[in-house]
This record gives sequence, C-alpha cells and structure tokens, in this order.
Amino acid sequence: MEKNWALILGASSGFGGASAIELAKNGYNIFGVHLDRQITMPKVQQIIKRIEKTGNQAVFFNINAADAIKRNEILDEIKERFVTEKGKVKVLIHSLAFGTLKPYIAKNSTEAITQAQIEMTMDVMANSMVYWVQGFVFRNLFGEGGRIFRLTSAGSHTVINNYGAVSAAKAALEAHIRQLAVELAPMHITANAIMAGVTDTPALQKIPGAKLMIEIAKLKNPRGRLTTPEDVARAIVSLCNSNCDWISGNVIGVDGAEFIVNYIGDKTNK
Repeated sequence: MEKNWALILGASSGFGGASAIELAKNGYNIFGVHLDRQITMPKVQQIIKRIEKTGNQAVFFNINAADAIKRNEILDEIKERFVTEKGKVKVLIHSLAFGTLKPYIAKNSTEAITQAQIEMTMDVMANSMVYWVQGFVFRNLFGEGGRIFRLTSAGSHTVINNYGAVSAAKAALEAHIRQLAVELAPMHITANAIMAGVTDTPALQKIPGAKLMIEIAKLKNPRGRLTTPEDVARAIVSLCNSNCDWISGNVIGVDGAEFIVNYIGDKTNK
C-alpha cells in the first residue's frame, strides 16, 4: 500500500519546515516547495535529511511558488511521477511569507509602499493559495479526506507598523479559506487557517520592531513563552486525523491563549 503525500509551500524554514518534519514522522512523504539561495541551502538539506531518516521520501523544488509557469510545471511533474490512486496528496500547507513591509503613507513616494508591492504581497501570501488548490483539483491530485492549511496571524485584524500590505493579505487568505472550505466540502476536503502566536521565525525577524513584539508576547502569554514552529506542526498533524474531518472553514488559534490576553500582568508573584 502506497503512502500519501503532503505538499508544503515554504518548506525550508519556520512553520513549513517544522510541519514537513512532523508530517514525515507521522508517515507522510513530503513534497517541499521553497525559494532559497546557495547560502541557505544547508538548512534545506538538514530538513531533507530529517525527513528521510523517518523512512519517508523528500522531494524538494527550489522555485518561486507564486510563478504560474513554475507552479504548473511542478504540479504536472507530481502527477506524472509520484501520485497514484493509492498514494495521493492528502495535505497541502501554504506557509509562504514574502511581502513588502512599508507604510501606506509617507512624506514622499519613495518611502511609501507602491501599487506593485501591494499586489505582489497579496498575490504571494493570499491569492497563490487559490491557484495551487485549483491546480490540485484540476489534476485530481487530492486524496479522499484531504486537508488544506494556511498560516495566518493576529496581524490579519490588528495593526502593526509597516505591516499594512501583509495584514491585508492575511485577511484575504482567511476569506479564501472560508470560500475553499465551502466549495471543497462535497469532495470531503477541509480548509482551515492556523493562527500561530508570536513565533521567532526568519519571517518575524524581518518585521520592524520584532524584538519588542517578542518581549511583549512573552509577557502576555499565560505560559510565559513564545509559540514554536513545532507547536504549530503538532497541531496540524492532529487536525489531519480522520476524526477532525468536520472542522473546516475556521481560523484556529495555536498560541497557548496568547491572543485573548489584553492585560500584561505581573507574573513575578505567581
């Protein structure tokens, strides 16, 4: 009996990398899509080795996942070389984090975000998910009981300096998830957004003020620590269980109750 596959967009670090490893530990072969230069490829190779140590396959593609031509090439290759009726893709994780961090309003046009930058951010972080799902469905790559996950954040409905375009993309991807959940329901495929707490990832480090965000999150979180990529990966694996096939169209918090805390109290007397 052939094993099922998981395809992870943004598989080389952060949530995507941790999810690739955790899913492999739970019996999935892994397709990884990432965009890395030579300097960061050693980290990619480490993830591949950890997947292969579980006894499962790791097939990685170093491409721009938002490029339509590359996307179709990869999907065609997956269909022709790997996917069969007994070994289809059961999990799709969209964890692309690439956008422009600039203010909407500035004293001059060179300091403000441009139309092209807003549209690129929206396309990569939100719309590309729809196109990948369409490609899966058109090629009959999804297995029965498939799962779709998109990583989101509290930034989808709060304001962070210079985060406007990313915030808009996060809000859009949550809307996309709701629509996909309804349209894919007859195929028994679920779609959910995972809202992680503040997590020290390469993507977070690019946000201005990331150090302060980390300090505040540690104070807010009832557990007194940041969310980790592994926390999120374990939650995703749990949601892949067949018992969770009635959970769809939601934004699911994986943050140790961090988001609901508004008051930073004194923990020294606890």
